[in-house]
Amino acid sequence: MQRLRHCSVFARLPFTVAQSSRQLKKPVPLVSACSGFGSVRWGSSGTDQHYHNSSRRFRFRYALTGLIAGTGAVLAYGLHHSKAEQASASVTEPLSLPIYSQEEVTKHRSLENGVWVTYNGNVYDITEFVAVHPGGAKILLAAGGALEPFWALYAVHKQDHVLEILGEYQVGVLRAEDRVKAAADPADPYSTDPPRHPALSVNSQKPFNAEPPPALLTDSYITPSALFFKRNHLPVPLVDPKTYRLIIEGLPGGPASLTLDDLKSRFPKHTVTATLQCAGNRRAEMNKVKRVKGLNWGISAISNAKWSGARLTDVLHHYGFGPDVASTARHVRFEGLDSDVTGTAYGASIPLNKAVGEDGDVLLAYEMNGEDLPRDHGFPVRVVVPGVVGARNVKWLGRIVVSSEESQSHWQQNDYKGFSPGTDWDTVDFKSAPAIQELPIQSAITNLADGSSVDRDTEDLTVRGYAWSGGGREVVRVDVSLDGGKTWHVAELQNCEKGEEPAPTPSPGRSWAWKLWEITVPLPEGEEELEVVCKAVDSGYNTQPDSIPPIWNLRGVLSNAWHRVKVKVK
Repeated sequence: MQRLRHCSVFARLPFTVAQSSRQLKKPVPLVSACSGFGSVRWGSSGTDQHYHNSSRRFRFRYALTGLIAGTGAVLAYGLHHSKAEQASASVTEPLSLPIYSQEEVTKHRSLENGVWVTYNGNVYDITEFVAVHPGGAKILLAAGGALEPFWALYAVHKQDHVLEILGEYQVGVLRAEDRVKAAADPADPYSTDPPRHPALSVNSQKPFNAEPPPALLTDSYITPSALFFKRNHLPVPLVDPKTYRLIIEGLPGGPASLTLDDLKSRFPKHTVTATLQCAGNRRAEMNKVKRVKGLNWGISAISNAKWSGARLTDVLHHYGFGPDVASTARHVRFEGLDSDVTGTAYGASIPLNKAVGEDGDVLLAYEMNGEDLPRDHGFPVRVVVPGVVGARNVKWLGRIVVSSEESQSHWQQNDYKGFSPGTDWDTVDFKSAPAIQELPIQSAITNLADGSSVDRDTEDLTVRGYAWSGGGREVVRVDVSLDGGKTWHVAELQNCEKGEEPAPTPSPGRSWAWKLWEITVPLPEGEEELEVVCKAVDSGYNTQPDSIPPIWNLRGVLSNAWHRVKVKVK
């Protein structure tokens, strides 16, 4: 017996492994980053190796739950142990190591075709693990792609033994050209956009718009920045923080110019936990009633983060805002540094009283979740307007104007407005409707998908989701039904990360963050299909409408009917 303590020395040494019911008729290299495999038995030829680490293989299968889905699922020892023992059998036919293209790896994204993933330039087949994955279908989020983004997302991934045992699933290496990102096309205005997390469900690539899978959305009270939904209207600008300037106009004394250091050093830093939601969240449900114009968002164009920066009211007062300005001004306009080919920048505005009110909590934010803003979320500075539709939270902020008129941008005047179900594109007059500011009460189920199934032997059904209301109104109740709304149960609300002390109750009108909710209900006897429904109630006793048709509109905005999910019972 010989113990390999430093596998990097043997990084290309061939060995053979039996995996599941199949045998690898080729050598597989050790993972160079590992810290030590189990015992190795050398044959007389010096190439046959016998690995005695079935228990580690078993532990890996459950650690991989966290590695891929980021959920930190419990390591459930017991299942699959016999298979792990079988998998330790040796094969005595070493051959060459295959090289796979990324295109070939991408083909293996299902149980039918196999589930392959890559890590550090190596290719792994984890098909046999899927059936016992405690996190369910979340494991398939990485199928056909890289593990690195999932490893980096949550600290639970950083376990010494994971890379060590991951090597047993290796089936090849990724070809060299696929390890290097293709050179950017300088003619493409989107060529300098930042990389994004592969778990995101993409609604459009250029401009980039994407949402996290519902099952991951409510894993955390604070949404990790990488999973926070992305809503861009134009290419993401490259902004040098050293030369960045924020221009403020419409105040006594003429235009003012601030550097990023000015914003950080001259004004107190405030932190606000606030949920942002796209006006088109849940548009897909409106599309099922009648086609609308806009990105086909699911239920995840909403996320929650901690934002830090200077209060807008502090900055405006510092540069001369006072009663004389307030007597004529009615709006504060924002202009981004993102622009189209004509040089037209994204713009929006909010009412003056929201911008300067002490209870408005509007921030000129330069941090998100304790770090510099990511580029997709407005680096180096963005406006965060709690309780207001995401479209007014202008990113890559370049200009602020205190004005008697609201923004004249397309996105303020001819978009993000609601209309009657009877209004069509032949009769619509965008000037006749006010721009959306505060959003209505909202909730959705995140852990159950339409058409999914549950096992009757479990006896109970757990339902989870989120709830949020605009304008600072607090969510006070979430009702859940398993029979389409005939009978109701009240869910438990959560306003912090699990295991943490509950956050203090905010003062009235300043509830900016969502509430996560959960309930476990006995399965009804004899039912083969359930219609699971949720609806929320806010502090103004506003509640969600029961169906889409009465609130349908040609732009598919403000979709907030009861969320319904049909689930089969097997």
